[in-house]
Amino acid sequence: MHNVRRKLRSEAAVLMGKNTMVRRALRVLIADNPNYEKILPHIKGNVGFIFTNSDLKTMRDQIIEDRVRAPAKAGALAPLDVTVPAGNTGMEPGKTSFFQALGIPTKITKGTVEITSDFPLIKAGSKVGPSEAALLNMMNISPFTYGLSVVQVYNDGNAFHPSVLDIDDETLLNHLVEGIRAVAAVSLAIGVPTAASVPHSLINGYKNVLAIALATDLSFPLADAVKDRINNPDAYAAAAPAASSAAPAAAAAAAPAAAEESEEEEDVDFDLFD
Repeated sequence: MHNVRRKLRSEAAVLMGKNTMVRRALRVLIADNPNYEKILPHIKGNVGFIFTNSDLKTMRDQIIEDRVRAPAKAGALAPLDVTVPAGNTGMEPGKTSFFQALGIPTKITKGTVEITSDFPLIKAGSKVGPSEAALLNMMNISPFTYGLSVVQVYNDGNAFHPSVLDIDDETLLNHLVEGIRAVAAVSLAIGVPTAASVPHSLINGYKNVLAIALATDLSFPLADAVKDRINNPDAYAAAAPAASSAAPAAAAAAAPAAAEESEEEEDVDFDLFD
């Protein structure tokens, strides 16, 4: 807590207090700002407040990165699974009773206790027993980390889970595009025009009109151009290579001209020095 206060001193204010007093203060403020009522259900357990005007995601990351390792204490709830690794413990054979009481497979190797295989000692969410805590302390294993965690974010009258802070602009844009595509697909399927489906409807309508024009004598400029391409494919096929070869031909014609000019200049220079 002191490390977090020191780190955030210039960017935020950290406030801790008894939950009863915090609820009482919020109920007084709810009269002027009803949105504060969204915070009340989260005032439980060992909680506090961090007030800031900085970027919320950056602030959340700074808060959760400051964690310290701590030994297992009897009666504490395990925040994660704890597994005792296989290997030589360096303990004398007289300590085997601790392992036997917990059902950990061991053997004596060169006068020391050796754990033969990894053993799941504590499950996440369960209470740490006295035997488990004593064994972990003897093995100098500190399996847990402690620090502050963000449980709820309040901003502009809205309270939400901190995982919302991980949603970036690219993610929002992708979801928006997917939503527009879904709306367009449904609108086209049921024949109800919407802003998302109108461009597709216009394109489909144009394709239908063009198909009718090609099958009948209906005439309009775009249809006539397509008909001409269909009726004279060789002309357009010949025009494409001719256009592409025009530029190299022009470059080739310019190259001899430049060469001739340079030769003439060289001859003139030679006559001057002759």
